[in-house]
Amino acid sequence: MQTTQFIWFDGKMVSWDEARVHVLCHALHYGSAVFEGMRAYACVDGGSAVFRLNDHCARLVNSAKILRMDIPHTKEHIAEACLETLQANKLKEGYVRPLSFVGYGEMGVYPGANPVQTIIAVWPWGAYLGAEALEKGIRVKTSSFARMHVNTLMTKAKASGNYINSILAKVEAKEDGYDEAVMLDTAGFVSEATGENIFIVREGIIKTTPWTSILGGITRDSVVKLARDLGYTVEEQQFTRDEFYIADEAFFTGTAAELTPIRELDRRVIGAGQAGPVTKRLQKAFFEVVKGEKPKYASWLSRYSI
Repeated sequence: MQTTQFIWFDGKMVSWDEARVHVLCHALHYGSAVFEGMRAYACVDGGSAVFRLNDHCARLVNSAKILRMDIPHTKEHIAEACLETLQANKLKEGYVRPLSFVGYGEMGVYPGANPVQTIIAVWPWGAYLGAEALEKGIRVKTSSFARMHVNTLMTKAKASGNYINSILAKVEAKEDGYDEAVMLDTAGFVSEATGENIFIVREGIIKTTPWTSILGGITRDSVVKLARDLGYTVEEQQFTRDEFYIADEAFFTGTAAELTPIRELDRRVIGAGQAGPVTKRLQKAFFEVVKGEKPKYASWLSRYSI
């Protein structure tokens, strides 16, 4: 990966190579951490902006609340620190990763009085699933691993430990020659991908999994609002794998994936086998918003300058 110069670590800027933790850090052994991923975009007016920064920071704090982690920073302080870190690294666009974790202290599953620490790292990052994927779409498979039950690992927390489930599914998909995995919930309905939310389009209706087994994606929420503003009907309801097979279009949303079309699921071609007209229209609208071309959505952008 491309490194940058500084990482924000518990309120101080430290050099990239000096941002270290002890090998007996609680989070390293037990996954006791929460994180966010967000993107900064270079805007058409020459400035830069982080997309939905405040919402991401609020979700970080809420994830910590679910895990009973006491972050010693407010969501406002974390948001401010994200912008400071981008500016310190002179990064006009890229990826932003805040992470709060239970640090070094007593060992054992119970975190006790171990400190909760926070870092913010930023780096340049292109299209997560490949530049061509945004146009041509990707091949995906249904994972043999189910998305965890809502009372198993707390699906509304963006917790590091939860992502073992995603790692298993992603490795399986990649080793089987696919780009990404679709995961079903424990009742057999389409849930989400390893790091993305899922949308299908059929007969002009857009459908996405409701807040059942999924992490409530911020890009997902944005696309739902954009689609409705453009006049589309968006239904948040459960759907099955075979309904996915016969969709006219399908796409993923996420901070990393942005809005990526799906051209094939389980060796069934979806629609025309490429980004469809609804997907393309939403994709165009999304990139116009994040680059500051749509004043209506200016509140979604946290501006900064280098």
